[in-house]
Amino acid sequence: RFFVNFPSAKQYFSQFKHMEDPLEMERSLQLRKHARRVMGAINTVVENLNDAEKVSSVLALVGKAHALKHKVEPIYFKKLTGVMLEVIAEEYANDFTPEAHSAWTKMKTLIYTHVPAAYKEVGW
Repeated sequence: RFFVNFPSAKQYFSQFKHMEDPLEMERSLQLRKHARRVMGAINTVVENLNDAEKVSSVLALVGKAHALKHKVEPIYFKKLTGVMLEVIAEEYANDFTPEAHSAWTKMKTLIYTHVPAAYKEVGW
């Protein structure tokens, strides 16, 4: 959904930047692999929520890699986390309580606070 809502984000992914069909993107092994890495990083953050230094470190690594290596504009993190929140709310509608929504909103804010800070650190 992220790439359907924000097709300009595909420019950062040489493997599938020319794909137009959402089903083709969904079946892309490269895209699935990247999605697993994204969710792995989020899982690491969740597992370490009581360790602010670890959370900051993980998100700083993500931010620096995307700033220096991938040259991704930081606004895409805000867009991605917004889409993630939408999809999670839809997929788990029966379990998506106001408390769960609040927790995911805090995660979105955490990501979008720490990642752009890493961009600033490297002079973006």
